[in-house]
Amino acid sequence: MQRLPATLYRKIARRPSCDVFINHRGVDTKRNFAGLLYDRLTKMGVKSFLDSKNMKPGDRLFDHIDRGILGCKVGVAVFSPTYCDSYFCLHELALFMESKKRVIPIFYDVKPSELVVKDNGTCPVKELQRFSAALEEAKFTVGLTFDSSNRDWSVLLKDASEAVIMNLLEVEEQRKLMKRKH
Repeated sequence: MQRLPATLYRKIARRPSCDVFINHRGVDTKRNFAGLLYDRLTKMGVKSFLDSKNMKPGDRLFDHIDRGILGCKVGVAVFSPTYCDSYFCLHELALFMESKKRVIPIFYDVKPSELVVKDNGTCPVKELQRFSAALEEAKFTVGLTFDSSNRDWSVLLKDASEAVIMNLLEVEEQRKLMKRKH
């Protein structure tokens, strides 16, 4: 398992925010892929945010989640069959896109074309538009696909963690370049 370079790890360790925010639909992926990815990244030295691991009773949902997203370097959006049924998932995705975070889409048992924001009558039109725009942007971002009925979990975990590491390194390089320019 690849670990982060020591210099990057030291920078990450000093930062209060997380490196990676894992956005997922709990009922579909918390007990399998999302939890396994969190554990693998943690073992690699990557500070990750997964709601069930980073939140405790009494935490204010939106405050904690929004702070995690705004403070992260990379987002992982695990799209699954009921992802678009969750206001929280769509809110998190929209916040990734609005804050210009680098996002790695993982299409887990779902094709991008199957992802649609549904109007169930409880969400304001402006929010539906916000969610739809973020979803469209994510659909046109290169990601990973996984069919749990005929793919190897270890391959998905390896590919996803390598994609996270690669993106973290690229984000860190971009930050260094921006610092030199200023």
